[in-house]
Amino acid sequence: MTEQTSQLLRFTTAGSVDDGKSTLIGRLLYDSKSIFEDQLDAIEKTSQRKGHDGVDLALFTDGLRDEREQGITIDVAYRYFSTPKRKFIIADTPGHIQYTRNMVTGASTANAAIILIDARHGVVEQTKRHSYIASLLQISHVIVCVNKMDLVDWNENRFNEIVSQYEAVASKMLVKDVHYIPISALKGDNVVNRSENMSWYMGAPLLHSLETLHISSDINKVDARFAVQTVIRPQSEENRDFRGYAGRVASGIFRPGDDVVVLPSGFQSKISRIDFDTQKLDEAFAPMSVILSLETDIDVSRGDMIVKANNQPQPEQDVEAMICWLNNQPARPRTKFSILHTTNEQKAMIRDIVYKMNIDTLERDLEDKEIGMNDICRVKIRTTQPLMIDSYRENRATGSFILIDDATNETVAAGMIL
Repeated sequence: MTEQTSQLLRFTTAGSVDDGKSTLIGRLLYDSKSIFEDQLDAIEKTSQRKGHDGVDLALFTDGLRDEREQGITIDVAYRYFSTPKRKFIIADTPGHIQYTRNMVTGASTANAAIILIDARHGVVEQTKRHSYIASLLQISHVIVCVNKMDLVDWNENRFNEIVSQYEAVASKMLVKDVHYIPISALKGDNVVNRSENMSWYMGAPLLHSLETLHISSDINKVDARFAVQTVIRPQSEENRDFRGYAGRVASGIFRPGDDVVVLPSGFQSKISRIDFDTQKLDEAFAPMSVILSLETDIDVSRGDMIVKANNQPQPEQDVEAMICWLNNQPARPRTKFSILHTTNEQKAMIRDIVYKMNIDTLERDLEDKEIGMNDICRVKIRTTQPLMIDSYRENRATGSFILIDDATNETVAAGMIL
């Protein structure tokens, strides 16, 4: 089995308002024949009722009534499709400034980001904003789609100008792997099929690029981390003495016989077996969900972390992180929150706001200490008990957390540990 057929690729789309994100996704689904006939019939009727010429492809993703009425994307829309080579999950995120938090939500689990640029306008502030968020969230692959090439007469020089503009932006950020594709989402050029109007472009269409994107090396295979979700104790005759710990491998590889440590207690043991459903496995690696059993009967519960004895995360109560504020209400000083890190939940408090990011200029604001919705800032957080953390750059699973307001039970912030 090849890498592509065995993997799921999650990608997010981002761009300024009316750059054609929803149309692009609709074109991907339409041309790859990933739409059910009843869905297609409904969209065709809606398009006719609105007086559009042909099918309005954007309607495939804009599922909310307000989105259809206003012709914009408001919330994150997830769509699923597959080709013979790979399965995909798409997060269509809004382009408006006030929905920055939605892009953070949609991009938090993405392997790749498609950033759309209108060929007529080039790189704009929203392009910089979305690129910064992609960089902040450590999305390893960025595909820059220069859309609406039909409106600039398929001009190669205009495409090259925009590539130069974006390269200047990307050089200031931690964007590793960038691809550039000239497309027309409305007409289908270079989306699924190669364009006949841009013979000067020698690269692959967008779908082929997504199918062949190498993502297996994006997962941290060195730092073995397993956050325990629950303890498995079957009450059956054949498994009366079985005791296992269920969870997802966040990173690294575990094998029977490995020396491990359970944190925060520090008890040491060896892995005796690894179970998945009814199978016994020779190894488990990210992002598999499995049951680990240990040779010794030690106290392990939800929120504990099983790691290799020679490679352990840092236990920290004082955490410095970048957060995106998700809540309508501003952050109140010295407010108590619940912090959810992997499967571990503790109480926490924001001790200090180091700076806020001005997403438009990519500059740090050291004076403004007010955190409002969609703000991205660097903060110092104190927790009641140590968290077993890695930096987000090294490990997205153990380097991220959310803050929950104890009074309302709302998720108010998403954080990335520095």
